[in-house]
Formats: sequence, structure tokens, C-alpha cells
Amino acid sequence: MDFLRPASWEEALAAKAEYPTAVPIAGGTDIMVEINFDHRRPEYLLDLNRIELLREWEVGEEVTKLGASVPYTQIMENLRTTLPGLALASHTVASPQIRNRGGVGGNLGCASPAGDSHPALLAAGCEVEVESVRGSRMIPIDEFYTGVKRNALAADELIKSVHLKNATGPQQYSKVGTRNAMVIAVCGFGLALHPDTRTVRTGIASAAPTPIRAKAAEEFLNAALEEGGFWDNGKVITPSIAKQFGELASGACNPIDDVRGTAKYRRHAVGILARRQLVWTWEQYRGTNGRSLEGAA
Repeated sequence: MDFLRPASWEEALAAKAEYPTAVPIAGGTDIMVEINFDHRRPEYLLDLNRIELLREWEVGEEVTKLGASVPYTQIMENLRTTLPGLALASHTVASPQIRNRGGVGGNLGCASPAGDSHPALLAAGCEVEVESVRGSRMIPIDEFYTGVKRNALAADELIKSVHLKNATGPQQYSKVGTRNAMVIAVCGFGLALHPDTRTVRTGIASAAPTPIRAKAAEEFLNAALEEGGFWDNGKVITPSIAKQFGELASGACNPIDDVRGTAKYRRHAVGILARRQLVWTWEQYRGTNGRSLEGAA
């Protein structure tokens, strides 16, 4: 196994072009486990730790540009207001040591269905910036996951950054696991309210071959909120709406039975997470926006 250690982004792109089978490594959370257990033996490892560009972020007026190797710890400490869903998801990643090294780019590159950042990225509706010596392109997050641990990257491309719209409303993330740390999710769910567009987006992990959105649940909730005037009047979400949303979120799942949980349990748990997060986020929205509208009605 050869170890490639470029000193700049340009050198990294050139190395990936010359050695397209090279596996990028920054935090190494997934690939080192596979190597240690002899499940994978790549011919080349491409170390990206010397590239400062990947550890930078920029908060714009509407969009935050997050480098692929920005550690989860930095997201938790510096971006909890701008990217609350991703900050919550970052809290659930492994251990403090791994959160100090791992980043969103690694989750995206591995494309594991159980990756903790995926639901938050899907709910936020981000774009993934990838680049090669041929140029750069933006991949919408909905088009990024192509199969079990497969993504839309070409063989010579590397993930440079993630572009997320700054939160305009409450966001949530939670997962079910067999313990509180160092655990692969049995299932995970993310929810983001977007009051600026009067829409809701979701993300589900570890309950389908790829990270997915609960689109039928989103469509139902978007219609219910609009028809009931909820965005304007700040009323409490009714139990029937919350229940239906949870059931539709559960129905979006296509899970398997494995050592961490059964398919039936995963569907059930996703439905509960969805229902709870809807209540939490809506109450937060009412507390910051809706109650004043309700009092004026």
C-alpha cells in the first residue's frame, strides 16, 4: 500500500488524476477500520491532512461554505446557530477524539447509509462541490447518493466543500443507537423548517440502502401547514397532523434486519423520531415567530 501525501489542493487533484483508485483519507474513521479488519486493502491512500483549504469555512449572507475536512468539533462550536441541524448531528458522531478529526467530507465520500451527517445535509438541501483536474461541479445532495456506499463522484474527483443555506428556521436531528457514543445508528432522522420558502425537508439514515428523504411526508406536511395557515397564525400542530407525518416518514423507509436492529423496529423508530421532531421544531418556531402571529389573530 502506497501513501500519497500532497501539500496542496492542486497536488491532491493531480494525484487523484494519476491514481484514480487512491482512497482519500483525512479523519480515517471508516477506512482505517476496514484496513485494520482486513476488509479492504487499497493500493493507494491519499492523505489530505496537509491541505488547509479543506479545513476552512465561510459564513455568507445566505449560504455557508463548509470545507470537506472541517472537524465536527468546529461545526459544533462555531456553526450551531447557522447550521443547527448539522451541529446537532455532529454531537452524535463517535467520540471526542474522532469528532476532532472527522468531517462531513468523509461521511459523504464513504456514503454509508448510517452516516450521521446525511439526514442533516438532506434536510438542509445542500450542494456538494467536487473538483478534478478537469474542473469543478456542484452536485445537489438529492443526487449524490447512488447506492450502498456509492456516490456520484467520478474516479478522478475529490470533495472540496459543502454549500448549505443558512438556517431560517428550527432544525433537529436525533438517532437511535445501542449506546450513547461510539455507535453506528440503528436509524437517524433530521428535520428542517424553512419558513422563507414555507417548506419542510427531512433526512433519514440507516433505514434504506442510501440516505433518503421522506418526500411523501414532506408533501403532506407542506400542504397541511399551508392549508391550515399555520405559518401565519402560529397555531399548535394538531396530533392528527403529527401522527400522519410520522406514519408517512415510517413508510418512506426500506430497511433491513441486521445485528443492530430489525426492519420493523427501524420503521417504527423513524416514525417516532419524525413525530417528535415535528413537535419540537414547530414549538421552537412558535416561540420565535408564531406566538406573536397567534396573539395578533
